[in-house]
Amino acid sequence: MNLPTIGCTKEEIDTPVLCVDLDVMEDNIRSIVATCREHGVDWRPHTKCPKSPAVAHKLIEAGAIGVTCAKLGEAEVMAAAGVQEILVANMIVGPHKAARLVELRRSADVIVCVDHVEQVEAFSRAMSAAGLTLRLLIEVNIGLNRVGVQPGEPTLRLAQQIEEMPGVTLAGIMGYEGHLLKVEDPEEKADSIRAALTVLTQAKDLLEQSGLRCPIVSCGGTGSFRFSVQQPGITELQAGGAIFMDAFYRNGCHVAEWNYALTVLTTVVSRPAPERAIIDAGRKTMDGNNHPPLVVDRDDMHFESLSAEHGTLRLDSSAQDLRIGDRLEVIPGYSDMTCVMHDYFYGFRQNRLDVIWPLEGRGKLQ
Repeated sequence: MNLPTIGCTKEEIDTPVLCVDLDVMEDNIRSIVATCREHGVDWRPHTKCPKSPAVAHKLIEAGAIGVTCAKLGEAEVMAAAGVQEILVANMIVGPHKAARLVELRRSADVIVCVDHVEQVEAFSRAMSAAGLTLRLLIEVNIGLNRVGVQPGEPTLRLAQQIEEMPGVTLAGIMGYEGHLLKVEDPEEKADSIRAALTVLTQAKDLLEQSGLRCPIVSCGGTGSFRFSVQQPGITELQAGGAIFMDAFYRNGCHVAEWNYALTVLTTVVSRPAPERAIIDAGRKTMDGNNHPPLVVDRDDMHFESLSAEHGTLRLDSSAQDLRIGDRLEVIPGYSDMTCVMHDYFYGFRQNRLDVIWPLEGRGKLQ
């Protein structure tokens, strides 16, 4: 594949392609950092969406304390590119991953989540044998009912077990209020998130009252950011998708703070009917399951469906002059599930290609 030449315009690039408006993205990043600083909260953005060390370094340069990764493989990619402070917000299980984690710990200050003593025992054995110490966060179930130890005594007991074992140390706790992102009424959403995060901060209080240190209390996604950043006792937020924004965050999670920086550039390839147009971007190019994609600056074009390689647009009368070969920019339904399908970000300033970033973390599922 021959990559486009830096300095070319969007019109000179083949489609479909994943584009980033660098000015908008940087504005979003500055806004997030400023809000975190205003509330005295650190920012450890999740990179499960961009999956790019180049983006991670931009976030850290702007004020992030490190990054959050979804998988060990993603963390390895970040560490290999020089990112030092990495939280793996997932459970890491099995001898193969334990051996890889030891090697990762040699090159980065990695933190790993746990919710059961069996995970802790495996890390303790592996790290002790290597002469290393691994920081652990206990994930507390604050209502999502996915992973996570129950709050109260179960959390305290697991913390005590961590402190009793060699090769590991308790770094704090985390929780995810992901079950509340789509609550529509803002007052109800604020109250629900406050209640869930109070469970988390009460867990911190219990640990400290029992003589245990709990320096990190981590939470927060893009869909809950403006509420979780205000929660007393929270020390850091993991919201990462906010740097790009998308239709799901805007319309599904009711997030209005940031602007769209991520788009898919597409071409109209067929006009089978006056009210219908077909573009060269389907489910293998962008997500439409969480929310239908949106055509930039066109409220007279609506996504009717996505098939594997095609997108079908329903056109109002004002859009029926659309021709084969015309270009459209599309805001993905959900950025996380869009970026994972692309090899490169094409970063633009004023319609000129400024940078190409590979997504080295793509496909790192283990």
